[in-house]
Amino acid sequence: MKQTRLPCVLMRGGTSKAACFLAADLPADIILRDRVLLAIMGSPDARQIDGIGGADPLTSKVAIISPSSHPKADVDYLFAQVNVDKAVVDYGQNCGNILAAIAPYAIEKGLVAVQHQTTVVRIFMVNTGNIAEAVVTTPDGMMEYEGDTRIDGVPGCGAEQILNFEDIAGSNCGALLPTGQARDCFDGIEVTCIDNGMPVVLLSAADLDRTGYESCDALDKDEELKARLESIRLQAGEKMHLGDVRQRTVPKMTLIAPPTQGGTLTTRTFIPHRCHTSIGVLGAVSVATACLIAGSITAGLAQVGTEATHRLAIEHPSGEFSVILQCDANGNVVSSGLVRTARLLFDGQVAIPGSLWDGR
Repeated sequence: MKQTRLPCVLMRGGTSKAACFLAADLPADIILRDRVLLAIMGSPDARQIDGIGGADPLTSKVAIISPSSHPKADVDYLFAQVNVDKAVVDYGQNCGNILAAIAPYAIEKGLVAVQHQTTVVRIFMVNTGNIAEAVVTTPDGMMEYEGDTRIDGVPGCGAEQILNFEDIAGSNCGALLPTGQARDCFDGIEVTCIDNGMPVVLLSAADLDRTGYESCDALDKDEELKARLESIRLQAGEKMHLGDVRQRTVPKMTLIAPPTQGGTLTTRTFIPHRCHTSIGVLGAVSVATACLIAGSITAGLAQVGTEATHRLAIEHPSGEFSVILQCDANGNVVSSGLVRTARLLFDGQVAIPGSLWDGR
């Protein structure tokens, strides 16, 4: 049987890559769609050798885009995390890095018209029901990918993109502090459970007899630590109203330590069992927000000021991630922003076995 060819655009967004599809080009049935996405990525297989996945959670991602019916949005964005070595597709979270690919994709595909030197695209994030605003560079009536903005975790420079978020607190768990308090205790370890766009559990590395400055490779090989983190993650997931998270990639587990490069805090994040070489966009927003919450596990570790607008540099294994948080008169975070870059990598067709789906 012939293979089925599907229109596909591979985009880098921030420090991740995703296969981007128009929703109309994928099966309407969710179960069949998941099987198609697994085949496209080559999962389950540690090398993803029979698909276009990069054998890493950061490169095994899918964005499904469509014109939006939401009155305040231009396009809808559904994020799918395709597990590398399991036949699992997770829709239980947003991806802020891939969010940076959505506005360029929408412009490339004619879903949004170019406005002026810059174009504003309002994106409805289907996974959580929130709206983000992307401001991209569009001189000469088209996307500009080249520029002088550098982000850690990506070689070279690119055109600046500003992502602004409002009202994302509790977007996955129903509340900024899903457990109702700034600190919880699981297996004798104090943690902070937070959701400001991404469910995250923060733990002091010192409480787990680690420095928090270990390499990703060393942490990936630390089976004793990963077993302890998974035990805590499963308990925290239930208490954060995420249910049984054994087959999910949230909440993210983030080890924290004092900064070493002049930033706010040092982090090592697991997604969920491999150490992230940097940190996710919305994960960084949640971690930064925790630094401003009285009584959180970041107390005594994070370096923060008292101004209304905070620029917090979250250090990670490959550099730092700057998050801009705006607070109201009571010190509550009301909006967040950050800088990303993106690039179009290829625009063509991806093939799957025709026996799986004939494309109709």
